[in-house]
Amino acid sequence: MLSTIHSVTINGLQATRVLLEVSIEPCTAQREPAFVMVGLPDNAVKESRTRVRSALHHSGYHLKGGFDVAVNFAPADVKKEGSGFDLPLAIGQICALSTVLKEFAGITNGIERYMFVGELGLNGELRPVRGTLLVAILARSQGYEALFVPEDNVREAAVVNNLKVYGARTLSEVVNHLLGRSLLQPTEIDTRAEFFAAQNTFSSDFSEVKGQDTAKRAFEVAAAGGHNILVVGSPGCGKSMMAKRLPSILPPLSLQESLETTQIHSVAGKLRRDDTLISTRPFRSPHHTISDVALIGGGTNLQPGEISLAHNGVLFIDEFPEYSKSVLETLRQPLEDREITISRSKYNATLPCSFMLVAAMNPCPCGFYNDPYHECTCRPGQIQRYMSKISGPLMDRIDIQLEVVPVPVKELNNAPEGEPSAAIRERVIRARAIQTERFKNEPGVHCNAQMSTRHLRKYVVLDAESAAVMEHVMDRLGLSARAYERILKVARTIADLAGSEQVTKQHLAEAVSYRNLDRSSWGE
Repeated sequence: MLSTIHSVTINGLQATRVLLEVSIEPCTAQREPAFVMVGLPDNAVKESRTRVRSALHHSGYHLKGGFDVAVNFAPADVKKEGSGFDLPLAIGQICALSTVLKEFAGITNGIERYMFVGELGLNGELRPVRGTLLVAILARSQGYEALFVPEDNVREAAVVNNLKVYGARTLSEVVNHLLGRSLLQPTEIDTRAEFFAAQNTFSSDFSEVKGQDTAKRAFEVAAAGGHNILVVGSPGCGKSMMAKRLPSILPPLSLQESLETTQIHSVAGKLRRDDTLISTRPFRSPHHTISDVALIGGGTNLQPGEISLAHNGVLFIDEFPEYSKSVLETLRQPLEDREITISRSKYNATLPCSFMLVAAMNPCPCGFYNDPYHECTCRPGQIQRYMSKISGPLMDRIDIQLEVVPVPVKELNNAPEGEPSAAIRERVIRARAIQTERFKNEPGVHCNAQMSTRHLRKYVVLDAESAAVMEHVMDRLGLSARAYERILKVARTIADLAGSEQVTKQHLAEAVSYRNLDRSSWGE
């Protein structure tokens, strides 16, 4: 008695169709019935035999007598991970017995058009699994008619159109549907309506930030061009406050960006029961004790790291020098390539990580270097060692480097409410629209921060006077060639905000003012 059930395994962000071939034969020997799995199942898959056996029993499907069960997961050379094979394995055993047990007669009709995924509790309850959005996308692309998932995952999977997605609470509900006894209703979601309705919902606003006009302008420039930004200032000057409000001035996610981002969060198990598509840009703020693996991804079973969870959004690193040097240095390659390749003995995967880096730090160990209201107690050597925790190559990859000072309490009390995020966002969106038109024939380039040297030569052409200004700045500050390119990118964004086709010396001057933390000028 043999049956074939269709399911999926997730490896990184790659979904692979899996065929479960279930063979059941009566056990005639005087021994315990055998249960054998082949096809590279991991421990979670192997443990499913206990969950499935108990779920079948408590669901009222008592298999009289002993049966030897053999399960083959095909293709056999792809590792099978996770608990999502519980449901297809249980259905496979029932289908294999349908030829001898009348109560299951007809359950195999059309079974080849369905895909199953879900974890089973011992009582037959269906529990959520990770990556159901990727499963649904694969099911539709492979031409399946329907997908059966746990009820907690149904909204996530129902985002995919032209596929019937059934959410079930128990194994019995799935079996009764397949037998035609009690039909489940497919879940339908108006994806676009829900997506656009939640796009402008933010819990904080830039209007709450009083003073710090220069810093707010720098954040506007960063948002307009997708630039990385580092803010240095003493405690309480508003670094974290402004960073947390950055998503409220970034351009809205497109549907394609939302789908990419949601897939990553789905695989990582970060979506809640009522979530469909992620409609606002992610904001990730890992603690400074984070490990290399947790930041970039990996592990025994591949999981996206914080840089991938921040894809199409913001990665905020507070207390920048407090992170271990090895963690900070792992950011260098992702900041350049906007993707991370993780190579381990058991897998090799490339994960997207196109994010804006926003870093904040104190100017010295005590936090009050250059603070007009507090005295710094640090020696010059301490300040240099503190700053040296951030390497030159990493600092070069940060387009905007800004020093801020606290706003006096008296000014805070009397200051009017700041400009709302909505007004800033309108200017940012206009600047991004200019960049979208500019780079429409440049694959992989969507904003100024992503320009290469070739793009800079094409889109940032300086006149003689501006070129002379840049030569003087480079000589005086001792900047690297990479820093020179960063200045040009930021100047291009400032020109876009001003609606100027030409990058002028005024735009360059503002861009240079955002490089006042370069190593050669620090502490002099």
